[in-house]
Amino acid sequence: MSEIVKMVEVEPVLQGVLKIEWKDGYAGLVDLRPVLAEGAAFAFLRETKRSFADVQLDPAGHRLYWIDPDGDEVDFGSDSLRRRAERQAAILQLAS
Repeated sequence: MSEIVKMVEVEPVLQGVLKIEWKDGYAGLVDLRPVLAEGAAFAFLRETKRSFADVQLDPAGHRLYWIDPDGDEVDFGSDSLRRRAERQAAILQLAS
């Protein structure tokens, strides 16, 4: 099993899109809009821009998360975000 590359920084770019930097120096944009568009768990992130902007990075760098109005966490892991960032970057490169 490969080691999870830790995230070191996360910044909301626009509603549903994050800029993430990993410990190995890779940085990429992650468009979560398709994922956030469905499901009750993400409703609070769709409803207000402030909610999405309140993204937090856990101290270990293995996940980022939001706290919903009920106090529950909605999170995404570093490895899945990294795969998404790399896949989305490759699609953009092919389109250019």
